[in-house]
Amino acid sequence: MSGKKIVVFASGGGSNFQALYYASQNKIFNADIVLLVASKEGIGAVEKAKKMGIDVFVENQNTSTASVIKKYKPDLICLAGYLKMIPQEILDICPVINIHPALLPEFGGKGMYGHHVHEAVIKAGAAKSGATVHFVNAEYDDGPIILQENILVEKNMDAKALASAVLKVEHKIYPLAVKKFFEENIT
Repeated sequence: MSGKKIVVFASGGGSNFQALYYASQNKIFNADIVLLVASKEGIGAVEKAKKMGIDVFVENQNTSTASVIKKYKPDLICLAGYLKMIPQEILDICPVINIHPALLPEFGGKGMYGHHVHEAVIKAGAAKSGATVHFVNAEYDDGPIILQENILVEKNMDAKALASAVLKVEHKIYPLAVKKFFEENIT
């Protein structure tokens, strides 16, 4: 273990969680993922974490998520496709960052996740899209931006093709943003 600890939150398949895990294993950044917090059982991220030997906590009404996280003493919390608003008691534990599948501040806010974002980008006729890693605060997609990368939206692209192209960017920049967080000590 490197000493620095990351907790990852996920609500879906876990591809960004997996990208962070591989980056950690390959020493892209100097930190280890010590816990996956899942919004529900049966999601891909939970299965991936179990195969990787990472502890899993599935949120429930009987146990405080914040109390579980505090036991791990994380230096950073990374949201990886996590769809719920983060309560202040968790924001108070340590910095929290998120990967968003579009360029912020446009195409962000409540309800702007997954295919909804890509459909909005296509409908708006935007020339470019991309991914944004940002700090999390009490508002959806509102915190300071850490890193962005854009791609051109091709004229024949539909939302599904755009989502696939943006996901590749997400997998690239999320580990780089975590590296930047630890190496540059940004807050």
